[in-house]
Amino acid sequence: MPNVKPEMRVIFTVILILFAGFLFLPLLILLVRSFESDQGFTLGHYMSLGSNRELMTAIGNSVKVSALTALITTILGFMLAYSIHCTRIYQPLKGVLKTVIIVPMLLPTITYGFAIMYSFGNQGLITRLAGRNLFEIYGLNGLLIGYVVYTLPPVFLLIHNAFQYIDKKFIIVSKLMGDGTMRSFMNTILRPLAGALGGAFVLSFILSFTDFGIPASVGGTYPVVATQLYQVMLGSIPDFNQGAVIAVLMLIPAVFGIWLLNYLEKWNFHYDKLSDIELPRHRVRDIAFGVISSVIVLGMLSIFAVMFIAPWLSSYPYDLTFTFKHVRDVFQSSDLTGVYRNSLWVALLTALFGTLMAYGSALLNVRTSLKARSAVDMVSMITNTVPGMVLGISYLLLFNGSSLKGTFVIIVLCNIVHFFTTPYLMAKNSLSKMNPSWETTGELLGDSWFKTIYRVILPNSASTVIEMFGYYFINAMVTVSGIIFLVSAQTSLVASKIKELQHFAKFNEIFVLSMLIFFTNLIIKLVCDAWQRRTSVRR
Repeated sequence: MPNVKPEMRVIFTVILILFAGFLFLPLLILLVRSFESDQGFTLGHYMSLGSNRELMTAIGNSVKVSALTALITTILGFMLAYSIHCTRIYQPLKGVLKTVIIVPMLLPTITYGFAIMYSFGNQGLITRLAGRNLFEIYGLNGLLIGYVVYTLPPVFLLIHNAFQYIDKKFIIVSKLMGDGTMRSFMNTILRPLAGALGGAFVLSFILSFTDFGIPASVGGTYPVVATQLYQVMLGSIPDFNQGAVIAVLMLIPAVFGIWLLNYLEKWNFHYDKLSDIELPRHRVRDIAFGVISSVIVLGMLSIFAVMFIAPWLSSYPYDLTFTFKHVRDVFQSSDLTGVYRNSLWVALLTALFGTLMAYGSALLNVRTSLKARSAVDMVSMITNTVPGMVLGISYLLLFNGSSLKGTFVIIVLCNIVHFFTTPYLMAKNSLSKMNPSWETTGELLGDSWFKTIYRVILPNSASTVIEMFGYYFINAMVTVSGIIFLVSAQTSLVASKIKELQHFAKFNEIFVLSMLIFFTNLIIKLVCDAWQRRTSVRR
């Protein structure tokens, strides 16, 4: 590693100041406000929780539906990943499964609820195809479906990545040694994946517990913690102290999840060498998992089918005449097109500055000898545990009355901090695999540190930078939890506008805006993937 340069210290100081001002200080203010009262600091707000039956019911409901969701999505994610890695199903089908599973990630979660309503409601598309109402969509059922669809893609990606480090040779050896099907399955697949499966369960639970978009649309009279926090903070009589208490409570599952993940680390192990081997064909297994995987993915996609159908019909489901009216009305509405432009700008600025901040943080941590560089790892762990709603309310409490309130700046900063962990880890993993002596060599040749980064390090990590940009952009376009407390009439975004349109039952406008987000994110995803492939070929 090169000697510490003044510019390294300056950049590192700037990054730490940004995190101090927009992560640690807001969370500290949140904690302080949860203890404040007219009589000074007190535990009264926390002591009164037991008598707040509505809040306790909401907490119990959140734990119940999140645990059910985590169990279901972990099983479904495992089955999908197993189909791809441990069966001989039709190869193009594997590619389709891996691609299509990420579709829900391109939409805001608040749209999921409306898609469920138009699919399983009294006149819903799937209800009409089935000929009867399958179940009540408001409350537990609707939340469970929405949360499963929402958390299945990231859970699948986590398990899918873990499967890549399973040595299939041991599956064959186990069979040759006479192990039964169940014993072989337990020892060669479940045992090596124990840590990843536990992580998938925790991830799904936390995402479900802290999401606001889905209960905002199909929660009905089934209270959960996220809707309770929204009502307390933005109700007719806002109660900031009570809101701070609820926000602190929302951190508890995340903290517990981190402890559990650290505990599960002992279950992880690695092979000295991975064998590139295909498992033998098994007709019954391959057909069964091919059908199961296809049903899971098609079932998930079928919920969103109505979103692409209803806006093109005069009055779904009563008048099925084809029309451009609803789409045209959205594009002719300066209010709605302005909201879409706001979302584009916020996503673009988040992606640009977020990628710069995450890449710079990883660069200073991995490629320099700064003494306090490991502090960024702590920052990434904290940002990974703080839910979007908690971060949003922290910003509201800290910056209420300041010039930052109701500006795009505060929204962009919130997004950058909220989604920091994954891009940072992407960059860190990429940079750590490069030759550690490149900067020293550049220095000996007379190049400055910045020039070496620009000419050598950046080109060799360009693929990762593109992936980081895409991740920031897509998440900034779909997030609702992180920005619901920060938007104003002038800075309204598509995801928050959908929440507003819900009150006027303007579902055609909601679906048109959702399609705009979907196709925008799809284009960004395709462009980034193509750019990554082109970069890889050049390298």
